[in-house]
Amino acid sequence: MTKTIRPPGPRDHAFGMRSLQRMGRDFLGFWRDAHARHGDTVYVKFGHIDYYALRHPDHIRELLVEKADAFVRWERHVDILAQLHGQSVLVTEGDTWRRQRRMLQPAFGPKRFDAYARQMTAAMADAFDAMPAALSHAAPLDFEHAMNMLTADLILRTMFSTRFEGGTRSVERAVRTLVDAGYREMFLPFALPAWLPYPGRAAKREAMRLLDTLIRAQIAARRAGGGERDDLLGMLLEATDEEGGASLDDTGVRDQLMTTFLAGHETTAAALTWAGWALAAHPEVAGRAAEEVDRVLGGRVPAWGDLPQLHYLGLVAKEVLRLYAPSPGLLARRALEDVQIGEWLLPMGSVVSIMTVIPHHDPRWFPEPARFDPLRFDGEAGKAIPRGAYLPFGAGPRVCIGNSFAIMEMTLALAMLLQRFSLRPAPGQGEPVARMGVTRRPAGGLRLVLARRAPLQAVGSAAAQDVPTAVTTAVTGCPFHPKT
Repeated sequence: MTKTIRPPGPRDHAFGMRSLQRMGRDFLGFWRDAHARHGDTVYVKFGHIDYYALRHPDHIRELLVEKADAFVRWERHVDILAQLHGQSVLVTEGDTWRRQRRMLQPAFGPKRFDAYARQMTAAMADAFDAMPAALSHAAPLDFEHAMNMLTADLILRTMFSTRFEGGTRSVERAVRTLVDAGYREMFLPFALPAWLPYPGRAAKREAMRLLDTLIRAQIAARRAGGGERDDLLGMLLEATDEEGGASLDDTGVRDQLMTTFLAGHETTAAALTWAGWALAAHPEVAGRAAEEVDRVLGGRVPAWGDLPQLHYLGLVAKEVLRLYAPSPGLLARRALEDVQIGEWLLPMGSVVSIMTVIPHHDPRWFPEPARFDPLRFDGEAGKAIPRGAYLPFGAGPRVCIGNSFAIMEMTLALAMLLQRFSLRPAPGQGEPVARMGVTRRPAGGLRLVLARRAPLQAVGSAAAQDVPTAVTTAVTGCPFHPKT
């Protein structure tokens, strides 16, 4: 029975502006406190906007799965994202979004993953094998920066089948500029006009120009050169909508590649950074994972087909994504009609959001939530977790299309890292404090000491070794694939 259309929430007599300021200073702290004080559904008034935040798994699934068609992504956030992503699958709605999703789906299906894995492991071998030269005398490594550079190289190779010698660093800086600018703009009460000379505008425009030029140059070169390559760009150039026969023009290909690059780089870099800390801070977990990697791989380069056998390492990845969720918030949704969510009636036009890290840290679903415990996802314990309590990639029709791609990338990277190194915190490196942005990062970075392990056998370039052909198991058969 409906109680009221307005659940309890923080009082703000300044039309929500004080709440926005508090969110800008401590986004997750604001929502943790609001849910602790007011319950699973929290209401805040931002100007003329009725804003609801959900925490309970049942309500989350109602929003994202059962009643997904009653919501669209909130236009305020979409406008900010569209400045860079254009009209990609991340921001479009309705028939346009469905057509794009159908066209992109083959690129993220398991038939493509063997080739992607080979490109990834080649980049990982180059990056990890170059590290010892900089690690003499147990010198600390700026691990966050190393993961930023690695994932930028990984996604560029996967997209274009080529390296960007000397250019990866400038690309990574451009990404940092854009994600920081986007995060700041999310907390403004209105969109800034393009002509306004606000601080950081010039740097943002230059970063956008650099990435746009890079991607468009690759598209033009591929169209002019012809031929087929087993990469994301090749797939997008060939993609057609099975139902309508439409294909993507150059701008459409550019938009999808921009979203793939930013999502594939930023979130994976954050996840691998936190995974490095988890392995360094929990040597018993790292030891068990390394033993599994040695037993399964015997010193060779991992392949897509090895992922089901790297069971414990997969649990480690899932726990990293729970405890240190790189993307702590899903894009907010706007109700297209009056919608009942749990006991509350949300009026048409209201905005609803989920901070994924909130249910991830709820002791009702994850006992001792601050403890790093990969086995909470194993066997019967994993089955007992309510659907909707764990959603690092979202859920429902708009679940992240690259979820299995990201898990593969993360697992392969951790396997190759553990083959080569043991990790420990650098002197003076305490437990990192999360800094909120588009992704959650350790405030002040992360410094680790990497000590080379004695290899079981030569662990060289991926191209120099024979790797098993990937199994053609459907993605839903993979133990790492999140169910919705």
